Amino acid sequence: MNLKVTEITETHFRKMVAVSSKRLSNNAEFINSLNVFPVPDGDTGTNMSLSFASGAKYVAESTANTVGSLAVALAKGLLMGARGNSGVILSQIFRGFYKSTEKKDSLNAADLAAALTAGVETAYKAVMKPTEGTILTVAREAAKAANKAASESDDTVVVMEAAYEAAKEALATTPDLLPVLKEVGVVDSGGQGLTFVYEGFFDVLSGNKRAEDDAHQPSVEEMEEMVNAEHHKSVQSQLSTEDIKYGYCTEIMVKLGAGRLVDSKFDYDEFRNHLSEIGDSLLVIADDEIVKVHVHTEHPGDVMSYGQRFGSLIKVKVDNMRLQHETILEHDEQEETEKNSNNDGYGIIAIASGNGVANLFKSLGATYVLNGGQTMNPSTQDIIDAIKKVNAQKIIILPNNKNIFLAAEQAAKVADVPTKVVASKTIAQGMTALIAFNPAENLDENAVNMSDEMDSVKSGQVTVAVRDTTIEGNIIKKDDYMGIIDGKIKLTNPDKVDAAIQMVGKMLDDDSEIVTIIVGQDGTSAEAESIKKAVLDIDKDLEIEIHQGDQPVYPYLISVE
Repeated sequence: MNLKVTEITETHFRKMVAVSSKRLSNNAEFINSLNVFPVPDGDTGTNMSLSFASGAKYVAESTANTVGSLAVALAKGLLMGARGNSGVILSQIFRGFYKSTEKKDSLNAADLAAALTAGVETAYKAVMKPTEGTILTVAREAAKAANKAASESDDTVVVMEAAYEAAKEALATTPDLLPVLKEVGVVDSGGQGLTFVYEGFFDVLSGNKRAEDDAHQPSVEEMEEMVNAEHHKSVQSQLSTEDIKYGYCTEIMVKLGAGRLVDSKFDYDEFRNHLSEIGDSLLVIADDEIVKVHVHTEHPGDVMSYGQRFGSLIKVKVDNMRLQHETILEHDEQEETEKNSNNDGYGIIAIASGNGVANLFKSLGATYVLNGGQTMNPSTQDIIDAIKKVNAQKIIILPNNKNIFLAAEQAAKVADVPTKVVASKTIAQGMTALIAFNPAENLDENAVNMSDEMDSVKSGQVTVAVRDTTIEGNIIKKDDYMGIIDGKIKLTNPDKVDAAIQMVGKMLDDDSEIVTIIVGQDGTSAEAESIKKAVLDIDKDLEIEIHQGDQPVYPYLISVE
């Protein structure tokens, strides 16, 4: 250890926040890979990275010259940018941190330990049913170690090192506390994210520098652009489709030095300058081994070929923005129409992905559909903005995803009008709850009745496994299809349609009357008809509806009532 730091100053704290934000950004994909379910929607790393980046932006833009004031800015930015349950819990940890430090110019060792402890207390209070083996456990053990160290030393480096080492040790024990983690063979993803934050704090105080800290740090806006399916909206809504100069959003990841086509040594400036000549909206992030590229271009093949001159392509993604733009224009027209249409009475906000799913919610009475769901959890600020757009006297929010609950609750707390969250975990539950809505009843009565009605529907999801694993006794092979019933994996099958049919068979009982099949981006009407025919062979008296949902991730969402 090279340094002794008895007082954390404003300068220290700014750098601690910036470095930790970079650590989360650089390791977001790794954290995502720790998702327990092997579905293509692991987003804890993305959520925590974007949440903390929002906090870091508030700190960077603050003119405050005390640690306490910067801690307030960090907490505010984290809250507004919080995405997913992990992001909200992270925001609560630093909400407690700021409450302990807001009146302090700098932090000594005891102050630092007390702030970490206050963060734990606030985070535990924010979660209705705290679960051990999660980010909460990691935060608690880190704070405990920090307090012990602070009782023996006045060096904040010693205190932060104790917190970081304890966080790593607690993270390693999470599989022993949550059996599902041990079964799958991973540590808790949220705990891993917090450990990266504390690693950044410790490295700044100790003077330790890692190679990844030299990589380009994307802004909040740049990171959102790379993960948000609506990332072209603000620009494209001002254009006609024909005005889009570069039609393909192209992303590649190159492993430098690998591959048979390598003929050039990588130089960041030269590489970036070349790509800037064949497109715009360019983002290049590089370290010693990997370079990531995001660019809008008319010739995606040229981008890939150029990348291969420096290494092997390990990830490629190309989206046709002209097709996306036409969808965005339709959505913007809907927003403009609805913006001031509910200036009295109720406003109901549903959160969902897919134009077809959005249309279904609107047909059932939703005032506004906020685009989001798996892989794209809206932030607290996104939900607050939706509440303002609805412009109603009282609001009901249907999250339709358990990972959006906490952000929705945070938004409801700070909303300017009375707001209730009806805790729908699935699209099917949200639609069933919406049917139970009665505009003649008050807000509390509607929230209770809508919540009660959700119990009458069973929710099924068909999706593809992204890795081999074993979970809840099911042996799962990569690329097989899983049938998930009310949040639990019940079956796997290499055939998508067969998986859907088997899943419905497990959902049916003597009281079943209606089966609804919602077809996603990776499903087809023909396959849905095959599923319908097979289900009617099981019970010819069932009423079966098929709707086009266009949702990502899940080829079929199927409900049974």
